[in-house]
Amino acid sequence: MKKISYLFIALFSLSLLTTSCREQKTTEEKIEEAVDDTGDAIEDAVDDVSDEVEDAVDDTK
Repeated sequence: MKKISYLFIALFSLSLLTTSCREQKTTEEKIEEAVDDTGDAIEDAVDDVSDEVEDAVDDTK
């Protein structure tokens, strides 16, 4: 009976050690990530517009 109890205690301890906790992001980190994503989207849009303008200039030549 003692061996079974020790086995359950060992398995429980092992499960506690191997279970990882998710890292929670703070509100500040979420806002910073959103700002970075928005900045990247704006840069992509600017690149697309500049490519279209260059194509339009090339087509008129």
